[in-house]
Amino acid sequence: MNSATASTAIRPFRVEIAQADLDDLQARLARTRLPQAAPVDDWTSGTPTSYLREAIAQWRDGFDWRAAEARMNEHPQFTTEIEGQTIHFVHVRSPHEDATPLLLAHTYPGSFADYLDVIGPLVDPVAHGGRAEDAFDVVIPDAPGFGFSQPVVESGWTTARVAAAYDTLMRRLGYDSYGIHGSDNGAMVARELGLLAPEGFLGLHVLQLFSFPSGDPAEFEKLEPQDYAGLEHMQWFQSVGGYNTMNASRPQTIAAGLSDSPVGLLAYSELFNSFGNGTSLVPLDAILTEVSIAWFANASAGMSRAYRENALAEAEPRVSGARTGVAVFADDFQTIRVFAERDNSNIVHWSRFERGGHYAALEVPEVLAGDIRAFFATA
Repeated sequence: MNSATASTAIRPFRVEIAQADLDDLQARLARTRLPQAAPVDDWTSGTPTSYLREAIAQWRDGFDWRAAEARMNEHPQFTTEIEGQTIHFVHVRSPHEDATPLLLAHTYPGSFADYLDVIGPLVDPVAHGGRAEDAFDVVIPDAPGFGFSQPVVESGWTTARVAAAYDTLMRRLGYDSYGIHGSDNGAMVARELGLLAPEGFLGLHVLQLFSFPSGDPAEFEKLEPQDYAGLEHMQWFQSVGGYNTMNASRPQTIAAGLSDSPVGLLAYSELFNSFGNGTSLVPLDAILTEVSIAWFANASAGMSRAYRENALAEAEPRVSGARTGVAVFADDFQTIRVFAERDNSNIVHWSRFERGGHYAALEVPEVLAGDIRAFFATA
């Protein structure tokens, strides 16, 4: 095999964590020194000690990593190299003919495991009350620096570069036409793919379009009451989302602690709990699966540096003309349509849901799958 062939090869992959690594995790959890609790041990100032104590007990005695591992390995997984970077991904083909190729781009903090619950409904809709014509082939990559797309071999992996790499991946898999769904970091990658506008691109379906007020008073004249609630949610998120600033400015500093302490990594992943505001529907075992993946892959540095890469990028604001669908969940970032349509000129689908939040794929997978189907059915 020559070097060119080797660099484009697609290799089978299985999640197989060595028992020694599981034993090491157990030993570290057993030696945990919890922080002194705040005078009021709630989420006001960060992840509370009481939550960590209960989560550690579950992680040690109730969480079955081998069962989680087996569930991941039910789906075909692979790795390939793109621009020298190892990309790990799941690729599941539908049993139905003419299925639409769909790439699923995950959140922060998250991984390909975000989408384990939606694979079935998307790949085999008939088995979930849907129609064969709404079936998808799904491709679920770990972004560089996340999950098993490790280690990151060089700097410069911005969301725009990740989007281009995902296009390369889809072409390498033989797809000349496809769409993308994304949330959080994945939503930003999806929009960048829309800006790239590769041939055969079917559009992007996202949970968020991160558009903010420009300062033009005329924008505010068009706002509806629910939009003002969305602005309040933005302000709240900014007040609690300190990880944004830390990751974008000192990623290696925080990664030193997260790479050495599984409990530190768990605490820093408080977004899975919506910072403790009581709205998150993500089960604890799902959180422990995600945190365990990041722990075993030693992914915290790459995940954090992704923020700094984008903070350093000097990209001019651009209006996306790609076909776009948005699903706004009640307890997530509230995309405000007036601002979103200023930055995205071809929004053709807009849904609101009264249940679910930032991790809709983990919280209400059937609902999310249904909205993805609805968007791409009209592509």
